Amino acid sequence: MEWLSAESLLAVLGVLATVGVLAYERLIPGLKRIGYRVQMDTPIGGDAHNGQPDVRLGLFGEAPEMSDASLVLLRIENDGLRGISADDYTWRELTGLTVTFTERTVTGVAVTEPSHSHLIQHFTRYLGLRHDGNVISVPKVPLNKGEHFKLLVLLTGSGVGGAVTVSGGLKDGAVKRNRKQPRPSNRVLGLVTFLAALLLLEPLVFTLGKSSPAPLGCAQGELTVTGSTAFGPALRDAGRAYEKECPGAKIIVQATGSMAGIRALEAAGDAAGKGAGKGAGKRAGKGAPAHLALSDGPKPAHYKQLRGAQVAVSVFTLVVNDDARVRDLSLREVRDIYRGTIRNWKEVGGRDLPVRLVSRGADSGTRDVFQRRVLGGGEQAYSSRDCVTRDDPRAPVVRCELDSTEEVLKTIGKTPGAVGYSELRAASGHRGLHTLKLNGRAASADATADGQVAEDLLTGAYPYREIEYAYTYGQPSAGSITAGFLDYLVTGSGRHAVRGQGHLPCASPPNEQLCGSL
Repeated sequence: MEWLSAESLLAVLGVLATVGVLAYERLIPGLKRIGYRVQMDTPIGGDAHNGQPDVRLGLFGEAPEMSDASLVLLRIENDGLRGISADDYTWRELTGLTVTFTERTVTGVAVTEPSHSHLIQHFTRYLGLRHDGNVISVPKVPLNKGEHFKLLVLLTGSGVGGAVTVSGGLKDGAVKRNRKQPRPSNRVLGLVTFLAALLLLEPLVFTLGKSSPAPLGCAQGELTVTGSTAFGPALRDAGRAYEKECPGAKIIVQATGSMAGIRALEAAGDAAGKGAGKGAGKRAGKGAPAHLALSDGPKPAHYKQLRGAQVAVSVFTLVVNDDARVRDLSLREVRDIYRGTIRNWKEVGGRDLPVRLVSRGADSGTRDVFQRRVLGGGEQAYSSRDCVTRDDPRAPVVRCELDSTEEVLKTIGKTPGAVGYSELRAASGHRGLHTLKLNGRAASADATADGQVAEDLLTGAYPYREIEYAYTYGQPSAGSITAGFLDYLVTGSGRHAVRGQGHLPCASPPNEQLCGSL
């Protein structure tokens, strides 16, 4: 028969081979699949298109720093057999996928052409859309079968046409690159590129010679930030920077301790809810107060109305008065000291001085982290008001409680035999005391520069570290000062203040694994 000719058989085999490849690519990894493909990757600072004058040359003639700019249009889609929910992503709290560009730096990103309008609500920087260096972090966007969105990315650098990689984890699924698609025509490419450049660079193009506009996320009003004393310096620096960048904003920092801050936030939220009507404070931002609370570690579970965002990893340290002459303690020795089993520094190789425990009050997140991460239990009962005299003769050691990290450090520096704990950066620069190693491991926040230290923090070889959380009462309204400053602190320029005070911002890609491991 003619239909059994060699040509027909070859055609059938070709179809079967294609079906086989598609089946392998899409079915073998699992029923859930996110596919991606680069639909455009083009320079926008060149001077020609197929020998024709570049219509965009004049646009960048006044902005020479954009001469090596390029645009990438990336399509991300659910091309598997099942829908994907936010819970199907396996990475940390906010990030679902990451997009990495070789030899280029991301300067702007916009979401375009979502297959359904409901997808747009998932693309806020508060929910995790952000970029840092050559990496874009994409939120955990639910995608029904066949749904897609596109990212239009403005980059600088000479790596046009370089590798673009999307990575992430899916339960019972995979993230895969799709086959290369035909490129749009030169005429269409030029038009899309020009319009996209105008969209992404509007602040640059239309404000040349004028004062710079307020950055995205700026909001007017007054915001109260309470909580962690360890994180207080970073909050004050970030608050001053936000006020400078956002005229009309006022950030009031009240570092009273993690638990005190959480209680103040809930009280403010309850009061705002009553003022706005029954139940209003429990809905997304309606009646919610202009209030943030920072906590060393997660909040207690019964504060159900509070929503948290990971801000940074803080590293803490034990500090001891110089006269003790001790530099390193094992975890067992630390626990025996705080149980009152070891009462004199000579028992651990130090001088003949009595141990005096200078601690924080019950509202302290630094104390809570110390008890959970280092001691594995509570401390001795309060036994001294002046940190020197034992008021309770039955107590095995002197132990006092102070209200702030600064008070603890000042007291240890002037009290022979005193030992306590502090956020790492705060402990530097104080006379009369020094930090202690734990099991031979020194406290350090150089997690991105020192591989050994990063490994110590990841594995718990150095255990005294914790995530700083920022809590809001419900989800803050879009455009509110609460949402604006939170975004600034977690994913915006506020990270510079956080990093400058010795903390490790979770939204910076090198620290994501660390934040996800705690």
